[in-house]
Amino acid sequence: MSIENLSRFRSDLIRKYRPSTVNLRIHAMNRFIRFLTEYDRDLWLPLAGFRLRSVKLQKKSFSDTVISKKDYEYMKRRLKKDKKIMWYFVVRFLGATGARVSELTQIKVEHLELGYLDLYSKGGKLRRIYFPDPLASEALAWCGTIGKKSGFLFVNRQGRPISSRGIRWQLKHYARLYGINEETVYPHSFRHRFAINFLAKFNDISLLADLLGHENIETTRIYLTKSGKEQQELLDELITW
Repeated sequence: MSIENLSRFRSDLIRKYRPSTVNLRIHAMNRFIRFLTEYDRDLWLPLAGFRLRSVKLQKKSFSDTVISKKDYEYMKRRLKKDKKIMWYFVVRFLGATGARVSELTQIKVEHLELGYLDLYSKGGKLRRIYFPDPLASEALAWCGTIGKKSGFLFVNRQGRPISSRGIRWQLKHYARLYGINEETVYPHSFRHRFAINFLAKFNDISLLADLLGHENIETTRIYLTKSGKEQQELLDELITW
């Protein structure tokens, strides 16, 4: 065993395996090298202190796991067509308000009539979630057809507020049913979609931070990141040379 052979071993791993697998095997080899040099330092002196370098893992952009505008619109259409109206409104409210799933479960009919929901943190800070008028009007009309005059908007079969976990599970179910990538369908994904759509129409990141309830605007800057697909489409359009 020599440093040259170990370097060739690393290069061979990189050609054959994914970065995560390469790093696992490099880690094992480094532990073996350390064992040899501690067991018989004189015999393995050339390897003393030598370690193979791990490879950098390419981190996936968060935007690659956010539901696309096309899939968001398609999911709404299918839910409405299939008469899954409550779930249609779950998706609509998540995507049109930027609400967290824990906030979504607190919406009542009374809040739709007001046009907003006020929530207070433990420190007494106000977080206001606005409901666009077309959305509130459509939801109130639905409430009228099912005889719901007050109380929580999203409830289970027992009439209790549906849990965050239940919402996550059901969204995954509809993603599978409609052939949408499951990795992009989860409650927070629609919050991201709201932010991306908002910035596309009104590029005010400070206002967006307020609407999302972010105390630090740097948290909001992540929504400026484009997905890999969006980057590719932009380059295809821009680069003509």
